[in-house]
Amino acid sequence: MSTHPYMPNSVPKIKEEMYREIGISGVEELIRKLVPEDIIFHGELSLPEAISELELKRHLESVLSKNKITEDLSVFLGAGSYPHFVPSLCDEIYSRSEFATAYVGDVYGDYGKFQALFEFQSMVGDLLEMDVVSLPTYDGVSAAGEAARIPTRVTGRKEILVPKIINQEKISTIENYVELLADVKLVDYDPETGQLDIEDLKEKISSETAGVFIENPSYLGVIETQTKEIGEIVHDHGAIFVVGVNDPLSLGVLSAPGDYGADVVYAEGQPLGLHMGCGGISLGVLACRDEPTLVEVMPQLFLSVTKTAREGELGFSWFALPERMMYVAREKCRSFVGTSAGLHAIVAGVYLSLMGPQGIRELAELIMYRSHYAIKKISQLGEIKAPVFKGSHFEEFTVNFTNTGKTVKEINKALLEHGIQGGKDLSREFPELGNTALYCVTELHTKEDLDKLVSALEEVI
Repeated sequence: MSTHPYMPNSVPKIKEEMYREIGISGVEELIRKLVPEDIIFHGELSLPEAISELELKRHLESVLSKNKITEDLSVFLGAGSYPHFVPSLCDEIYSRSEFATAYVGDVYGDYGKFQALFEFQSMVGDLLEMDVVSLPTYDGVSAAGEAARIPTRVTGRKEILVPKIINQEKISTIENYVELLADVKLVDYDPETGQLDIEDLKEKISSETAGVFIENPSYLGVIETQTKEIGEIVHDHGAIFVVGVNDPLSLGVLSAPGDYGADVVYAEGQPLGLHMGCGGISLGVLACRDEPTLVEVMPQLFLSVTKTAREGELGFSWFALPERMMYVAREKCRSFVGTSAGLHAIVAGVYLSLMGPQGIRELAELIMYRSHYAIKKISQLGEIKAPVFKGSHFEEFTVNFTNTGKTVKEINKALLEHGIQGGKDLSREFPELGNTALYCVTELHTKEDLDKLVSALEEVI
């Protein structure tokens, strides 16, 4: 056995002492105690011959060159991760060592980071019109799961109503989070408008309903205009009204959830100064009204500001109820989160401070103008229907290709030849919509980009 220069436990003497302490003869015995025999591989791995670092680098670069990144294409794919412009200052803050690597520190060493996170909470609270905002979780999907637990803990009831028009991954996550707490039932949508079916909601809601979810805009891009009516129905039954925001930038033109009676809000924060990333860069937001029964069961930590012993000075520190997070009681905690979420929250706070309320409004208006220009142009192509629903849209909208005789997969493959990434294929999630794709248009798409898309679609069909 050789000794590794950077791993103290690789010293043979130390390893032997560890083996004796836990009563094993070696690592192989430890593995066999932990891993079932039927899944242990007993053959020989077919590994390539060792190559130099330079050769390996060239090989990986040749493999990776087959990929197309967002800078190489006009991307019209959203559905949870959105192509927005990221100011260079956000990237600068993201790479700063005092934020990027200093993710754990004592109270005195983390004042700057605490203040930055407190400012993030404050600005998100203004954007959502909610009183209490926690530190973030991984992404909007996990935030939805956390939000689903809150109504069951507050009311003690065993049923959650969720709209049928929602990301299937999100439904699966919600079901997973409340598996031992409540049953999840789906509320249908109006096939004409794409909005929530109010009559179906009235039929399914009962005294057993802990909470009712809506998303605005919905997963399929439709703006929900019945929010106040839905909120009143939910509250009349003593349930918790939970609102999801897929893109917070939409709040530049739409009413904030707090304005129409939301009790709990979850959101995807990636559009707030974070790049699109493969399985990565994301940010889950969770907020609620300043109601003690809600705040007590919020699963994440809060950062608070208070006076210090020095006159006129403010201090920032954790505020955590017992057993809230793993930092407090790891074996009993209600939730957990990774350290990257804090870094992403700081960057989102920088983005919000750069934009300001007026900037968010102007950006949202620009996005809406461009998305509706795309809808108008695409709808003029004879065999295509856009959008599928008559409801209003923000940046995402549905495009139906059934009458073209081509599948969404075939159309997207053909669009790639034009340097265009088409919309998300919805045919598996919503088979009743036929060959339908979900397209996303943001401020990154110029008139030339949109005209190019329309021209390419016309050629493809």
